[in-house]
Amino acid sequence: MKTTAAVSLGAIASQIAGCQPAAKLGSAAYVAGNDKIRIGLIGCGGRGTDAVRDCIEASESVELVAMADIFKDRLDSSFKDLKEGIPDRKRAPLSRGFNVSPDQCFVGFDAYQKLLACKLDMVLLTAPPYTRPIHLKAAVEAGKHVFMEKPAGVDPIGIRSVIQTAELADQKKLSIVAGTQRRHQKHYLDLMKKVQNGAIGDIMTAQCYWCGGDMLNYWKWFEKDKMPNDMEWQCRNWPWFLWTSGDHIVEQHVHNIDVINWALDAHPVKAYGMGGRAVRKYGNIYDHFAVEFEYPKGIKVTSMCRQMPACTERISENVKGTKGICYTDGATGYIKGESAYRYEGPNPNPYVVEHADLVQSIKDGKPLNEAKRVAESTLTGIMGRMSTYTGREISWDWVMNASKLDLMPAKLDFAGELPAEPVALPGKTQLI
Repeated sequence: MKTTAAVSLGAIASQIAGCQPAAKLGSAAYVAGNDKIRIGLIGCGGRGTDAVRDCIEASESVELVAMADIFKDRLDSSFKDLKEGIPDRKRAPLSRGFNVSPDQCFVGFDAYQKLLACKLDMVLLTAPPYTRPIHLKAAVEAGKHVFMEKPAGVDPIGIRSVIQTAELADQKKLSIVAGTQRRHQKHYLDLMKKVQNGAIGDIMTAQCYWCGGDMLNYWKWFEKDKMPNDMEWQCRNWPWFLWTSGDHIVEQHVHNIDVINWALDAHPVKAYGMGGRAVRKYGNIYDHFAVEFEYPKGIKVTSMCRQMPACTERISENVKGTKGICYTDGATGYIKGESAYRYEGPNPNPYVVEHADLVQSIKDGKPLNEAKRVAESTLTGIMGRMSTYTGREISWDWVMNASKLDLMPAKLDFAGELPAEPVALPGKTQLI
């Protein structure tokens, strides 16, 4: 991917039959007053397919016109889901907004480049996390508005790239909305505003959790002996490998971490973590983490996440202040203390609202850029993971500015061997 990212989009466009000419690079493609916002999907797994449905439900102004994935079978499955529906799963075909022809479907590691060479206004970046920095950079350089799933990357090198791309998007007046949907959820917005306006007093501490079941409850595991090579085996099983997912503290727990960063309006300055593999048999990531984050003013935050079946589940955040406690649990959320309060207003689907907010920002010509924010929340998870893997307390300044950790393979293709890295061992795994 590092090599192919340098390929000229214009050169690719000239080779793609049926692909409409690319919009002028360096400027937003959509002009206020146009009837339709043309979108492309990069990453056609379940999350990407659902993101298309959410985006089209959010606005009658959007239509999907192009799709890309590294695997043809995954693209074909998504295409069929959206166009024809899946009766067995009670998924109806899209009633509007699907306008993808076969010649605007692209497969392979360079598929995203071919898609970006098409005439598009916006792209949905929903491929696995290892792709995020490179796909975002290419999309913004191509002048596209972006919906990007969380997390923003898997290592410090990638996060620095995302922050640089966020700055470029500001210069180009492009919108970037992230898949941290709590930021678009009514009761979270209401409660965070109250917290930041002093409803619970000065914040003293906080806790956040994503303790749920094993991901094998949700994803199919592809056996290695049935895969043609290591690269395909790891890419198809991306939730269980470090370089593809960032580990679940980054890929999943980032939602809860992001809420804490939001409430404190800051990122942590230190992390001290522990964790390991107690039951997991697949891949090379951990199945549990417990991290103490220290924020400015000495505020300590406990962060816990776990992916183990048959254990007590807890997915929530709470923030404790001098005058009360804010709980975000459930679909309402509430405050206990001097200013007791419970949110009882509407709570529309935040997965749809985040797309509605993005589309509206494009229509209004008022860019909404969430890339730096989600990058900082992602780096918070990465810092916790690095501390846990190595057994060392580490600082934000070091991770952000000095770490040279880059998990991306030297080359992304389906030729040659790619042995999986060993599981990290605290006290032995080096801090890079």
